[in-house]
Amino acid sequence: MQNTKLLLTSLTFVGLLALAGCSFPGVYKIDIQQGNVVTQDMIDQLRPGMTRRQVRFIMGNPLIQDTFHTNRWDYLYSLQPGGGQRQQERMSIFFNESDQLVSLSGDFMPGVSRDQEILGGSGDTTVSPGANGEQPAAQPEEKPAKPGSVEESIQREIDTIETTPVPTPAPLETR
Repeated sequence: MQNTKLLLTSLTFVGLLALAGCSFPGVYKIDIQQGNVVTQDMIDQLRPGMTRRQVRFIMGNPLIQDTFHTNRWDYLYSLQPGGGQRQQERMSIFFNESDQLVSLSGDFMPGVSRDQEILGGSGDTTVSPGANGEQPAAQPEEKPAKPGSVEESIQREIDTIETTPVPTPAPLETR
């Protein structure tokens, strides 16, 4: 009888320790990431009129492609740090009937990227004069390729290419 009571007390004590270990403050809890990682820099690369292939190259495959709304792609991302609150970001991309990008909606909007905010850049790529107001150094003049060389044949192919004007897309709609 005494051994049974001691055994029952020991098992109860071990069970309570096991339960207490589940919520013990020193236990490591992993971060849980799900979905597509979307950054502001990725959104800044998107332009109206881009094809689905171009958008997929920049953004990756969408997490949700609705069968009933084929012109909409949804990118979802959630992160739950170990023991913390879940954070979620969402981005929807809309295409027209000719499979061209027409609008965006979600947590990211086109604009200055976080990297440019940190570095203090405005996002434009204009060239400014040097420190004393002097003009930047001129590029050295290119020498023509030698006749019969590979460089000459490549240059001849480039010179014969016909250029076609690219239509200027309208700005993205913001909802």
